[in-house]
Amino acid sequence: MRALPMAAGRAAAVAACASPAVPRRSLLLSTAAAGEPPYRPPADSSSPSKFSRFDRSAVRLLGWTAALQPEPVRLSRGASAAPKLRASPPDAAQAATAAAAFGSKEEAFAWAKSDNRRLLHVVYRVGDIDRTIKFYTECLGMKLLRKRDIPEEKYTNAFLGYGAEDNHFVVELTYNYGVDKYDIGAGFGHFGIAVDEVAKTVELIRAKGGKVTREPGPVKGGKTVIAFVEDPDGYKFEILERPGTPEPLCQVMLRVGDLDRAISFYEKACGMELLRKRDNPEYKYTVAMMGYGPEDKNAVLELTYNYGVTEYDKGNAYAQIAIGTDDVYKTAEVVKLFGGQVVREPGPLPGINTKITSILDPDGWKSVFVDNIDFAKELE
Repeated sequence: MRALPMAAGRAAAVAACASPAVPRRSLLLSTAAAGEPPYRPPADSSSPSKFSRFDRSAVRLLGWTAALQPEPVRLSRGASAAPKLRASPPDAAQAATAAAAFGSKEEAFAWAKSDNRRLLHVVYRVGDIDRTIKFYTECLGMKLLRKRDIPEEKYTNAFLGYGAEDNHFVVELTYNYGVDKYDIGAGFGHFGIAVDEVAKTVELIRAKGGKVTREPGPVKGGKTVIAFVEDPDGYKFEILERPGTPEPLCQVMLRVGDLDRAISFYEKACGMELLRKRDNPEYKYTVAMMGYGPEDKNAVLELTYNYGVTEYDKGNAYAQIAIGTDDVYKTAEVVKLFGGQVVREPGPLPGINTKITSILDPDGWKSVFVDNIDFAKELE
């Protein structure tokens, strides 16, 4: 059990891990919108916040191996409409086996609840990756785990967090060459970071030039001490007082238009557990914490419903959450049985054979399920 590293002498340690070499076999699956066309806004690019489809497309060979690479977001005015999502064909035999695996919804639900799942990473886009890395390491105490530049595809990835990717929830930053700004939209809420002392952490962030948007104090309608800070791209981070947590990067908050519908989807289609639900009529909102384990030890998804708001603009900045699973084929079948939308059929990615499937929840938020064994191989 450890707290968020915030020591004054951290600068040297940050410098030491600033850009570790990435082994050839460590080209980790970059899962944002796997197998789909890149995001392109329609001709009316004055309203980018109305679009929610995201980039990442082809697999390119890199030397003797391959990795799924995020195609740059091209904010061109010439495109007339956002392209349709493209689904890759599933492996026929495994897909057929999965389709016949469940005799009822009850069996499918039971399997999803017993599947070996955890939140792997959250993917989003930034306008200056070095600036963001500096903020996350110096102000938020994260470590730069890996960084890779793919000049032929004109993008750069960086993975940051508070521990190794094989047992911690981390962030995956994507920088597309020449794109220095994105629309975060109104649907994305914030990321959560748990620390020993909120006030002390906020003062450190402020001293290093960070933007504090909410001073430390009890959460509205509760007792937990929180504060809010903002990164250089405008992504908000909730700083929560939770001493001794093993998972400092602890939340992703998304807004939904029907909370009960969203809870049902994540419980039944994704196998998550409703950890707690809190209604705040005084402030006209309700929150639900969803996850694969207790929120004091695991990263969770926080769903927020604001009274009377049924739809949100999603912008083009936030991409998705990646979730580990023992069987992407069965996962896709469960999602379909409970009315979910599978936007990439399950199967191996060409060239690297990592099996994935991509889905949308009822509000259009995307998740990518990644085969656990294949994911572990990608980290070797």
